[in-house]
Amino acid sequence: MLKPQQLRAALTQSLPYLQRNPDSLNMFIEHGRIVSTLTPSLSFEYQYQLNLVVTDYAGDVDLLVVPVLAWLRVNQPDIMATPEKRQTGYTFKVDVISDNTVDISIDLQLTERVIVKESDGALHVDHLNEPQDAETPPAPRQLFVRGELVSEWHE
Repeated sequence: MLKPQQLRAALTQSLPYLQRNPDSLNMFIEHGRIVSTLTPSLSFEYQYQLNLVVTDYAGDVDLLVVPVLAWLRVNQPDIMATPEKRQTGYTFKVDVISDNTVDISIDLQLTERVIVKESDGALHVDHLNEPQDAETPPAPRQLFVRGELVSEWHE
């Protein structure tokens, strides 16, 4: 599975808090399943709930929510495609720890398609990228909150 590591990298790159406190971002894969059929190929799809937990967070929650949305738009755009997926694909919980810190738990319903091909007696495994809409905007490089630049990164 590639998406958890890709999302961790994207969040760490865009959030100064996670750059200073990388151990504050915990990830768990829950309710995972492998979906395959009886076709001649061993190709399959990972389907799972990724749980992100950011601990002892004292920043603006928007600084976390917006980069996740930007990442989803490219890496799991179907979450935004239907009313049902918009209701269940990206959910969160917040535990208030003190007057200025919280633990934030975000659940994302993710899938990853994996193509398995046989060639000359060997199996070759390739992960497919999500299909992109021609209108997908370019990836952002800066994050402003209330008009103030709070984060800037380069890919």
